[in-house]
Amino acid sequence: MTPPAWNDPKLKAGTMVRGALWLVQVIGEGKTFTKDQIRNAFPGISQADRRIRDLRDYGWVILTNSDDATLVAEDQRFVKAGVPVWDPVARRAAAPQKTTSNKEKQAVMARDDYMCSVCGISGGESYVDDSNQTAVLSVTRRETVLPDGRERTFLVTECKRCRAGNGGDPARADEALADIRALDPDDQRRLRRWIERGRRGSTALDRAWNAYRRLPSDARDEVRTALES
Repeated sequence: MTPPAWNDPKLKAGTMVRGALWLVQVIGEGKTFTKDQIRNAFPGISQADRRIRDLRDYGWVILTNSDDATLVAEDQRFVKAGVPVWDPVARRAAAPQKTTSNKEKQAVMARDDYMCSVCGISGGESYVDDSNQTAVLSVTRRETVLPDGRERTFLVTECKRCRAGNGGDPARADEALADIRALDPDDQRRLRRWIERGRRGSTALDRAWNAYRRLPSDARDEVRTALES
């Protein structure tokens, strides 16, 4: 996988990934860099230096003056690159694994109302587009980029199909917030009401469409015929 440019505005990645690319493409192995350089490279990103230090969990060798007496307090040395974290597959395979207890799993599923946090299907429920397949839920770890650029991993409830389809890309709270702020004031107020209720509001048209979609294929044919007559 060819690494993207660290400062590509189209790059959908968190500070840790962009920091890794910056180290490789700007600093170079064996060279030193300072916190000022990090601040200049990632303006407005709080704790960008910490996100770069997180690369150590992926085999990157980055030394401070506590590791190398020749360095001053402000300097760090990029010794060696590790896992190419800009590759979602490689990053996911190398991510530090933590054991999730059954108690934690049950608490996460209860918090998510025993529904997939991506598509909203319940465990054992048939998919609308494939009535022969039922949802199997599990608790997984989802990398997430927060609005301030921090990267965190959260436990979420996902069905098997959504888990297989996410491609390893992080959830983007920063992009979600930007999309919300781009809405006009009326739509923002409507969305805030949905957020407060914990569910989307629906119109009579929405409810009729959802009721129609839940019907078996033959029953949908009967409805279409009745509407055409």
